[in-house]
Amino acid sequence: MLYLAQVTHNPFLSEFHLQILAYETSEKLWKKESGTLYIESAEQLQGLNEGVLVLVEMDNKQRILSVKSATDWVLDIVQKFLSDPILTPEIIQQEEARIEQWRQEIAAKSLDLTRKQLEIETQREQIQAIEASFAKA
Repeated sequence: MLYLAQVTHNPFLSEFHLQILAYETSEKLWKKESGTLYIESAEQLQGLNEGVLVLVEMDNKQRILSVKSATDWVLDIVQKFLSDPILTPEIIQQEEARIEQWRQEIAAKSLDLTRKQLEIETQREQIQAIEASFAKA
């Protein structure tokens, strides 16, 4: 499992920790999380300083497999966000057209249901009339 964490340092104990910020639930989907991972040896941090954001890969038993700087990963996300805004005028226009198409489809289905209800009611009245004529005979 992949976690986003920040390197923290306890100067009194000369220990480094990883403060968990989020974890990956699926590709491009992350969930906020909090917690602390304790580092067994400083070598796991590969010389990363306090305050640095890192990506931590862990196995099913919560053992750290790798720790690497998240700088490039974060910069890539920021670059994509800034260069490809989510709601461009073209996307808004496409979504409005799709919504209008759905509205028309729903209106047509509603009219069709109303027509079918009228047909059923007419047939019901015809059956009742036939039943009444049989009852008189």
